[in-house]
Amino acid sequence: MALSDPQGILASPHTIINRRDERLDIEVIVNIINQYQVKQIVVGLPLSMDGSMGKQADKVNDFVHTLCSYTKVPVEFRDERLTTVSAKRLMQATRTRKTRKKVNDDAIAAAVILQGYLEEGR
Repeated sequence: MALSDPQGILASPHTIINRRDERLDIEVIVNIINQYQVKQIVVGLPLSMDGSMGKQADKVNDFVHTLCSYTKVPVEFRDERLTTVSAKRLMQATRTRKTRKKVNDDAIAAAVILQGYLEEGR
């Protein structure tokens, strides 16, 4: 998960939610939404390389549908193909080997997705 600064300029990795129980996962997300006064949710959609919806994208879609019943914050989907690859390259270019291990690839990928969304809105 990533969050932006209040001005919507810079996305930063925030946390990793290791999916265990849908109800508890949604509770964690809703608490973060409330704590940080989130105005927009941007969700990475894991499309297949040909751009089609696969099993994982369907699972994400179903989860977001359930999440939407717990919050009124609008949701937008963004194609997340190759964001983990981009995140790994970014980490290799900007961090030392020691600090690279401290930040999860998925958190960086979330920030890459959010940053792309923020830049589209400018």
